[in-house]
Amino acid sequence: MIDKTLIKTNIELYENIGMGILESYTTDLEGPLLNATREYYAKKREEWIVADSTPEYLIKAEKVLLEEKNRVHDYLNPASEGKLLRVVEEEILEKVETVLLEKEGSGCRVLLSNDKSEDLQRMFHLFSRLENGLQPIASIVEKFICDMGNEIVQQRQSRLDSGEKDKNDDPAFVKALLALHDKYLGVIKTDFSGHSIFQKALKDAFVEFVNKNVGNFTNAEFMSTYCDRILKSGGEKLSESEVEDSLEKVVQLFSYLTEKDLFADIYRNQLAKRLLNGRSASNDAEKVMISKLKMQCGTHFTSKMEGMLSDLAVGADQKGEFDEQIKQHNCKMDFSVQVLTTGFWPTYKSPAITVPDEMTKNMDIFKTWHDKRHQQRKLSWVFSLGNATVRAVFGKKTYDLMVTTLQAIALNALNGGMTKEYEELKKELNLEDGVMKPLMHSLSCGKHKVVNKSPASSKINNTDSFISNAKFSSNMRKVRIPMASLDASHNAKKVEEDRNHAIEASIVRTMKARKTLRHQQLQAEVLSQLAFFKPNPRVIKKRIESLIDREYLERSADDIQVYNYLA
Repeated sequence: MIDKTLIKTNIELYENIGMGILESYTTDLEGPLLNATREYYAKKREEWIVADSTPEYLIKAEKVLLEEKNRVHDYLNPASEGKLLRVVEEEILEKVETVLLEKEGSGCRVLLSNDKSEDLQRMFHLFSRLENGLQPIASIVEKFICDMGNEIVQQRQSRLDSGEKDKNDDPAFVKALLALHDKYLGVIKTDFSGHSIFQKALKDAFVEFVNKNVGNFTNAEFMSTYCDRILKSGGEKLSESEVEDSLEKVVQLFSYLTEKDLFADIYRNQLAKRLLNGRSASNDAEKVMISKLKMQCGTHFTSKMEGMLSDLAVGADQKGEFDEQIKQHNCKMDFSVQVLTTGFWPTYKSPAITVPDEMTKNMDIFKTWHDKRHQQRKLSWVFSLGNATVRAVFGKKTYDLMVTTLQAIALNALNGGMTKEYEELKKELNLEDGVMKPLMHSLSCGKHKVVNKSPASSKINNTDSFISNAKFSSNMRKVRIPMASLDASHNAKKVEEDRNHAIEASIVRTMKARKTLRHQQLQAEVLSQLAFFKPNPRVIKKRIESLIDREYLERSADDIQVYNYLA
């Protein structure tokens, strides 16, 4: 039993000797005490580091630090607390940090692998007492998360190597990345108190493997397609709150992409298809996603997407007015038009197909009505984006065929049981092979064969002949007949052109402000300004050469590595 009162009384003698000055206390008592403490814990450290696992060691360290703090409170001068605790921290933490963190079977990686939250929290709080105590832990955390992410990427590679078909839709891969991010975002917040050094470790780890593309498709496309599954009707079965939660997590993952502009281009194409085909599950969910992207990347990133939604809202307001107008012409078919603003929407193939008379009549009515309202606008018809419901009778059964406008026109050309050769039908419809073949393939080779092809095969040839399938039957009254898109998921050439423009704009903007810069300085400035993609330095150099050729810049006569701005 320690007589704390007696010890405190004796210590007060040292304090009182100096009449308010602690020189005697510091020299005669505190100094020897600190040395003895250092020797004591040096021995303890050597014992514990051999006998104990990392968690056991840290429990003992936590205990002795608390004991020393209480000891100061009980009978030492308060001025000794920081010095005493610093000695203990140096001996039992700082000198063996690397050994503890990397200890086989119980180090930091093992704690992360086994989800030892309490031990990780203790590790964080103890080593946060040291000046640079957290960086070694953060480095291990970053490497661990990076290894976990690379394993997910490798698993996708293994699936492809084993023969799995490569396609732009891999929800299992995206969900694995989302689950990994969700888990370790929670670990950073809970076990490491959301400390900025660990947030950076998480970011750097994800940037490392999220931008590793495997196969023919990029991770930007996988993320965008996963969003498409969530947002389109018939995709992921999620509640309203689950949809928003899922979109928030995808946007968090998206923030690590270096090719954000590529994601935007693909996402805009998929958004357009959802909106124009009536496949969007919720207009509110679409707005939520765009607002999240806007918060992440700014107004410029989402302006075209917002314009697309605005076009549809305006179109809905005008639809009623046009419906009243077309009723006056006694038309035999329901007809509606969606007017799109060219700058907002992706560029689509627009085959100049020969349109049936009844449809042409309706188009003329709309054009006359539209031109009166908008005299400064020019209409251009894009038939590849249209949809139609065709009432078809096969035998004694009637079906509603849900098809594209191109499919509807082709079916109309085969109406009445007439057989037509490929070349004859192609000429009648005024289509090229690049459109004609996927069009006829969708009608004669898909799941719902409403057209018979002769000879029967899964490929369309120029020598084939076609006739409506009189024996067609289906258990469903409404039959959707999909058609392969005539347009790619994104225009790689346009993305490249947009990147070149962005690089050049950044170069000119920088040089206009700085007038003269060395090549390395200019390159660093440009890289820091480009938020949506990370160009190769060689590409920046090419754009500089192009600007020199067009006399925006010139090389310095004294040093070819220095550029001057030409006003």
